[in-house]
Amino acid sequence: MIPKLICFDIDNTLTVSKAPLEVDMAIALTALLRKAKVALVGGGKLEQFKKQLVDQLPSDAAFTNLYLLPTSGAALYEYALGEWSPVYIETLTEEDALTIRDALMEGAEKTGLVDFSTPSHGDRIEFRGSEVTLSVFGQEAPVEEKLAWDPDQTKREQLRNAIAPLLPQYDVKRGGSTSIDVTKHGVNKAFGIRRLSEHLNIPIADMLYIGDQLYPGGNDDVVKETGIKTQQVANPEETALVIKAMLV
Repeated sequence: MIPKLICFDIDNTLTVSKAPLEVDMAIALTALLRKAKVALVGGGKLEQFKKQLVDQLPSDAAFTNLYLLPTSGAALYEYALGEWSPVYIETLTEEDALTIRDALMEGAEKTGLVDFSTPSHGDRIEFRGSEVTLSVFGQEAPVEEKLAWDPDQTKREQLRNAIAPLLPQYDVKRGGSTSIDVTKHGVNKAFGIRRLSEHLNIPIADMLYIGDQLYPGGNDDVVKETGIKTQQVANPEETALVIKAMLV
């Protein structure tokens, strides 16, 4: 039996870091949307979600069954009257953004893992409205370069451990393959799942979360505190198999 709502992590679950959905995954998600509600949860901003995910689906996909939770669950969007409308946005102030930026730079420089004086692929620090993100090589770095930098996640953990004490009033978490995400305190993927459950009046017991980092310390692990059922996957290929099994 298909859960009433299936939540998916993005990077390395549906696709590799910031890459558009592969055709086979787009087909699988389109078929799933005909049978259940689907939520996409990740650290990118709304524009990235549209470019990477939504725009790869056919124009006749059941978008009214699709929910977007960008910036690590700090915002929720639903499709209504032909556009994506916010249900909530936990917006950071300009003062918040500056405080977070300074701490990201200070903590990162202390580790020696980020040299802000060297060229980068786009901005290293991006203000996403409800989240501030540090990307070691810049927001537009090649996928291969990002995936090779920290395969065992020790560098990201070192960065997080250096930055978090500087920002006790915020949530500091590992993001994608080279990033650290900062949101308001208590605002994370678990927060987003709870808000989505309330908005749709779907009990968390009737939901499923699929992600590649559900192990302790992984950036999906926090969802377990909601009591949601989870499915660990290793990569998008394994996710596609899970979806196909649900559709049988």
